[in-house]
Amino acid sequence: MSIHAPAKNVYSDANRATGTPRSVEYQVFSQTTGQLNRALRASRPFSELAEALHENLKLWTVIAVDVTRSENALPVPLRSQLAGLAKFIRQHTRMVLRREAEAGVLVEINTAVMRGLRGQLPPEGP
Repeated sequence: MSIHAPAKNVYSDANRATGTPRSVEYQVFSQTTGQLNRALRASRPFSELAEALHENLKLWTVIAVDVTRSENALPVPLRSQLAGLAKFIRQHTRMVLRREAEAGVLVEINTAVMRGLRGQLPPEGP
């Protein structure tokens, strides 16, 4: 995905982002997804969820920009899929902020991307 450098710029905690680009990407997804999960707890204020959604949207905006760059080494079909996910994330986030949808699907998407970054295959369906 190559969000290593942009992730450092987007997130002020760049000092913790060490390792290979893939491991840094995983760290950023893990941090953002953890923030979403914490915000989804029943006793948390909606403002905390809004902040977590904003951070998640920043991450996906970086991805959307990165996959359009000609120097991005990912296969074109994967780049296209990630761009489509970024678009969905934007649309769904707006719906969550309007309280018309649940944020759990965003956690599921991030978790699936994290599995991919770790090289894990999704479980086979029926």
